[in-house]
Amino acid sequence: MTTDQAQDLQVNEDFLANSSGGPTVLRILLGTQLRRLRKNKEISRHDAGYAIRASHAKISRMELGQVSFKRRDVDDLLKLYGVDDPEQREALLGLISSANAQGWWHKYGDVLPQWFGVYVGLEEAASMIRTFEVQFVPGLLQTEEYARAVINLSSTTRSKDDVTDRVDMRMHRQTRLHDPDAPHLWAVVDEGVLHRPYGDNATMRGQIEHLIEMNRRPNITVQIATFDIGGHPAAGGPFSILRFPTPQLPDVVYLEQLSSALYFDKYDDTHRYAQTMDHLATQAPTPDRTEEILRPFLKRYGT
Repeated sequence: MTTDQAQDLQVNEDFLANSSGGPTVLRILLGTQLRRLRKNKEISRHDAGYAIRASHAKISRMELGQVSFKRRDVDDLLKLYGVDDPEQREALLGLISSANAQGWWHKYGDVLPQWFGVYVGLEEAASMIRTFEVQFVPGLLQTEEYARAVINLSSTTRSKDDVTDRVDMRMHRQTRLHDPDAPHLWAVVDEGVLHRPYGDNATMRGQIEHLIEMNRRPNITVQIATFDIGGHPAAGGPFSILRFPTPQLPDVVYLEQLSSALYFDKYDDTHRYAQTMDHLATQAPTPDRTEEILRPFLKRYGT
């Protein structure tokens, strides 16, 4: 690792120390640097795992920032990768305690799957979130009543307390949109979402009114992919793309599944999804027509 890379890490640590999503992003930054060092030395994940008495799968999770780091493991890997300069080593080892810190969402650990906790941390640190949804209103735009109706349908919900905790966590996630450094949220919502009622008519009316209000905010863009646009390139299902304010972090594509999630950060993957989102946003009616499209649904649900 060069001195410039070490300085880049220190700059990013200072930047992310003031970011609510810092721990997750720091883990990814540290993992990215470890992956780069390993590849530069042409060392396999298997051999790297052997050096720290672990499996190649653990090396993969470390490099993706999906697990916490032990100082001994990172120290051994740096020796294996030939990082001998004390200042360069400390630039990396110094990230560990911050990277292992817990974010606010960890207090919801009883109802928060680990695979989704990673996403919440990324979402907290993102400067732009682009999302396409076909089943529900995106979580960041849901009202409390709508969120409760959606969560009540989940097969993983065990009790009323679980529902309350999950709703509270979703509402907490939304506070990020009102921060001074709030990310830009660009949501494209399939029209089918508006036809699919969750809760009673009052819940749906409140949700549609909320979408109209949110679309008026300067950092939020809502588009409705109406049925009359026909087929579109995002027919494969919902996804989100997260972009970060530091160039050392690549875009991340998030695909949620029934009991797990997929994360992509390689350029070929993220670029393909970004192109799909661009095409979808171009095909869908422009954001200035969103309110016009939503208002008839207010009448449908009783206004």
